[in-house]
Amino acid sequence: MADIHPFRAFRYATPAHAKDSQTLSPAQVVTQPYDKITPALQDRYYAASPYNLVRIILGRRQADDNPANNVYSRAAAYFRDWRQQGILRQDSLPSLYVYSQRFTLPGFSKERSTPELERRGFIALGRIEDYSAGVVFRHEQTLAKPKADRLDLLRATGAHFGQIFMLYEDSGHLDSLLNTPADPDIALTDESGVLHRVWQVSDPALIASVRTAMGDKKLIIADGHHRYETALSYRNECRAAASASSSTAQSSDAPYEFVMMTFVNMNSPALAVLPTHRVVHSLPSFSEEAFRNAARAFFDIDELDGPLDAPRAAAILRECGRAGTSILAVTASRAFLLHHPNPNPAEVFAGLSIRQQSLDVVQLHRVLLENALHLSEESIRNQQNIAYVRDAAEALSNLESSVPANIVFLMNPCRVSQVRDIAFAGEVMPQKSTDFYPKLLSGLTVYALD
Repeated sequence: MADIHPFRAFRYATPAHAKDSQTLSPAQVVTQPYDKITPALQDRYYAASPYNLVRIILGRRQADDNPANNVYSRAAAYFRDWRQQGILRQDSLPSLYVYSQRFTLPGFSKERSTPELERRGFIALGRIEDYSAGVVFRHEQTLAKPKADRLDLLRATGAHFGQIFMLYEDSGHLDSLLNTPADPDIALTDESGVLHRVWQVSDPALIASVRTAMGDKKLIIADGHHRYETALSYRNECRAAASASSSTAQSSDAPYEFVMMTFVNMNSPALAVLPTHRVVHSLPSFSEEAFRNAARAFFDIDELDGPLDAPRAAAILRECGRAGTSILAVTASRAFLLHHPNPNPAEVFAGLSIRQQSLDVVQLHRVLLENALHLSEESIRNQQNIAYVRDAAEALSNLESSVPANIVFLMNPCRVSQVRDIAFAGEVMPQKSTDFYPKLLSGLTVYALD
């Protein structure tokens, strides 16, 4: 099953090397995952430090980019130079890295309590496995364009800068093994108010115990599907190159056989999944009444009175969701609560299991987007008329923008148990079905393949 290994991570040196009087703090140099970096956040990271990791994982494109000078070649140069200058230094001992994130869930109103949660896991190398091996399981579909981008970056730099977020199932034994009262080696609070802390663990006996405990685990990708499949493609490239250039047997422990992962117990009470709402816009024609009539064939529908803000929407969804599927469809002037799906013709859910059909997000995509609004699966995949927004208030604000959205769909989050059941059954959800919170920061540890 899961084959994990300690590694000698590259980490940012603090203070900076002797040639630079600037002292680097972790908050100046680490980032959110590349796919969560907005243009505004990219600018903020660029301004924070000349050594901020954004220059490697999501560098600025330039008008004169060419095959010899582009975001990937510049990323490789930064990584090479920062290692040579001592900005990034490699740990002397193979280690695991305990990773704690202390946070409150976003979206709580001021009137409600905001309990603080702590999610703990550990960073290590995990062997890259084909899905067919039954060790690593996915739960979401991937797209070709992000994988091509990440593969170009991996080829150029020969390193992994962020971790794949992996779930395993455990009674809590591993967390107790890795619990420590020591002060962390890294501590910072990010732009969302999340406290991130990291402890280096180099004790060979403790590492051996963790490896043994993980030996019977199956893994589910929570976040990082595109990067995992990128690492898989790169591994296959390297295997082919090694086979073509040498007659000797390939090593099963070659660096490209592994990728950096953070392992979190899926039974943790602090494992939080947020909903991702859908904003539908720029339809050539849209009628509230036509949508209502079309949706009525598939759902019971209640029209809501009065103004609908984000806190009220969340409360309605939470309460109605206790009984099953619950979706809010909101236009500029009306709001509909869709619940208790009616039996649907077989062709609506063709190819989907009962497990998948029970998901709110599948009901939304197959029934409302494709059948009621007549959006094609390809247009949804290419995000032609749809945007994905985590914050309900932000989603609703699109109804009042200068180019207003046609309709906004607000969702309940998917449950971790649903993710587990779908993944272990070898099935997948639509894109943007889950949003695990908070995200794992990039740059806390770096795994260089050379």
